[in-house]
Amino acid sequence: MIQIAIMGLGTVGTGVAKVIAENSRQIERKLGEPLQVKRVLVRRFKDGPYRQLMTDDFTKIEEDDDIRVVVETIGGVDAAYEYTKRALMAGKHVVTANKQLVAEKGCELLALARRKNVSYLFEASVGGGIPVLHPLTQCMAANRIDEVYGILNGTTNYILTRMVRTGASFADALAEAQEKGYAEADPTADVEGIDAGRKTCILADLAFGHQVDPDNVPMEGISKLYLEDVKIAERGGYRIKLLGRAVRLPNGRSAYVAPHLIQEDHPMANVEDVFNAVMVKGNATGDVMFYGRGAGEMPTASACVSDVMEVLQSSARRDEINWSEDGEGFVDPAELKNRYYFRIPGSLTIAAADFGEVEVLSEGSETAFLTEPITGREAQAHAERLRAIACLRVLG
Repeated sequence: MIQIAIMGLGTVGTGVAKVIAENSRQIERKLGEPLQVKRVLVRRFKDGPYRQLMTDDFTKIEEDDDIRVVVETIGGVDAAYEYTKRALMAGKHVVTANKQLVAEKGCELLALARRKNVSYLFEASVGGGIPVLHPLTQCMAANRIDEVYGILNGTTNYILTRMVRTGASFADALAEAQEKGYAEADPTADVEGIDAGRKTCILADLAFGHQVDPDNVPMEGISKLYLEDVKIAERGGYRIKLLGRAVRLPNGRSAYVAPHLIQEDHPMANVEDVFNAVMVKGNATGDVMFYGRGAGEMPTASACVSDVMEVLQSSARRDEINWSEDGEGFVDPAELKNRYYFRIPGSLTIAAADFGEVEVLSEGSETAFLTEPITGREAQAHAERLRAIACLRVLG
């Protein structure tokens, strides 16, 4: 009998317990013996099927030699960081879905895991049920990864889908997402790009091998997106998606989160509702896309349990899951060149005077157009000079 512990019994923690119970025979066949949850760390006891497993004393997990793996689903950094360190110090493998903890403290925790000869795995922290970190670090290990980008937040993708399909405003689409349980009562982390930003940092860390500090990564969400721009983009053959993007550059690397116009024939343009997708560009493979449900109780729990099974089946820790703490070489995303979408008050003459040749999407009392590639710094200067109503990046 293999015994594990779960820290936190929210949506994901409950899902982990369910997956282990519901798929017990399949898991036992692959591990060669049963997998059992022995302890569940909680702040408050409550009735339910896991009541007899609950404890509020972490030492009962930390000092129990029979517990080989700890699944951290607390969220946040403070308590999760402390308990994760203690579990690793006690020689236990740790599996997590905690994107904030991995983005901010992952390099340190991986180093600690290596010193203790155990594993710290976090497949569920980026794509929920989409397997992307394992392929990135193992299946594409022979590649130089040049870029990783994707739709990394199901809540914002659902909102954008509703704005396109039904013509709902951002506020109305957000209210619908909250009603369906896709968005939290406080949706800030989702709609302001923070959730996608943390995931982007983890992808960049693994793809490029250097720490990317979340404080250096601009995170722009969709809360200031106008329905008018969504409609103009659609008429022009584009879709607007919130993308997290990490890019290898000749002089370093860069990462950011922002809404982008994507051509309608691009695979990413047709990723809708709460689905996520990640595109990885390898110098040998070219573009490889991973697609699926990026969040939710069971998809995320599935990724956690898969990590549990991997550390139990592996004869050694996963050495390829690591990156250098050296954060030098991060380039301000404002230096990157993109085509840009502008909507400005006034005529095409004004746009042409500022940019020269542009691709016009809409004309009238306001003009919407696409520029040739310019830097983010140049785009900001143009936006201020022209009193732009909207200024968005274009993918490609």
